Amino acid sequence: NNHMAKVLTKEIYEKLRSKSTPSGFTVDDVIQTGVDNPGHPFIMTVGCVAGDEESYEVFKELLDPVISDRHGGYKPTDKHKTDLNFENLKGGDDLDPNYVLSSRVRTGRSIKGFTLPPHNSRGERRAIQNLSIEALSSLEGEFKGKYYPLDGMTDAEQEQLIADHFLFDKPVSPLLLAS
Repeated sequence: NNHMAKVLTKEIYEKLRSKSTPSGFTVDDVIQTGVDNPGHPFIMTVGCVAGDEESYEVFKELLDPVISDRHGGYKPTDKHKTDLNFENLKGGDDLDPNYVLSSRVRTGRSIKGFTLPPHNSRGERRAIQNLSIEALSSLEGEFKGKYYPLDGMTDAEQEQLIADHFLFDKPVSPLLLAS
């Protein structure tokens, strides 16, 4: 029960199976998470991943319909509206503290020139970590903070970050682990 399984036909697979991106990502890599995790009868999952920016062009016969299906008709020509000005945020200022104890916003972005997480090498992950540390260490004022590397914090620091809801557990979902 996933979008990839709805879209992928033998003909599409035959057309894409000999293709790969410049970094070596193949259609088998694209669909592996959907093959390993066919889904739940009541939960529609995506069933595929992109390994790099070029995946969207090389495997567009599969990915464009999956994206359209998953996002209610989103077409390859559509563009996301981006407004990163926090002053334009609306709502959230009237939440009842008897019911809402905390909330969080979690984001994830790709970095130009690097493969995407399903295809990152260990070396790329280290380079991304170093790039992130450099960017974060340049923040000042209310945005300045402290970076805690996963392999460089004490048990006490780790427990405190978990208690403060700043450190997330390692992923255990088969969907996340397979992609």
